[in-house]
Amino acid sequence: MSVKIRLQRHGKKGKPFYWVVAADARSKRDGKYLEKIGTYNPNTNPATIDLNLDSAVKWLHNGAQPTDTAKAILSYKGALLKHHLDGGIRKGALTQEQADAKLNAWLDAKSGKVDAKKEGLTKAQADVKAKAFKAEQDVNAKRLAAAAQAEADAIAAATPAVEEVAEVEAEEAPATEENNETTEA
Repeated sequence: MSVKIRLQRHGKKGKPFYWVVAADARSKRDGKYLEKIGTYNPNTNPATIDLNLDSAVKWLHNGAQPTDTAKAILSYKGALLKHHLDGGIRKGALTQEQADAKLNAWLDAKSGKVDAKKEGLTKAQADVKAKAFKAEQDVNAKRLAAAAQAEADAIAAATPAVEEVAEVEAEEAPATEENNETTEA
């Protein structure tokens, strides 16, 4: 029986979620499996991968062949490196302590890269929000300025009519006073 390490699809339409499983090569994609090794969620950025490293390495030691995508996931999480280092231990090229030190150094460097990416994405998202907020403030300020200008124009348009009426009344008033004086004399 040949064993494959492959992905088994779960999740709803358009939102895939995968289990990383060790399964008989003849079984269906989402069918019977021998052991669930981990999960893979490609919907997050960066993708979320939970993997039982020891179980994956055990299956690799027993001859399980990973599919292309599963191989990329195993490589990303360090299972293939651990399998490689265990081969060196079996041959006597390394001691267990040296292999563990190399694996831990690699895992620390990898987690640093992942954390840097998460931090960069968070910063980029915060920058986008700040730019959107600034643009919204600018639009609101322009809208308030336009409303104030329109109100001032409306007042200015109404005020000359009132001033013209007052000027016309002022011009007529002295003429009536002169007429009153002429009639009295």
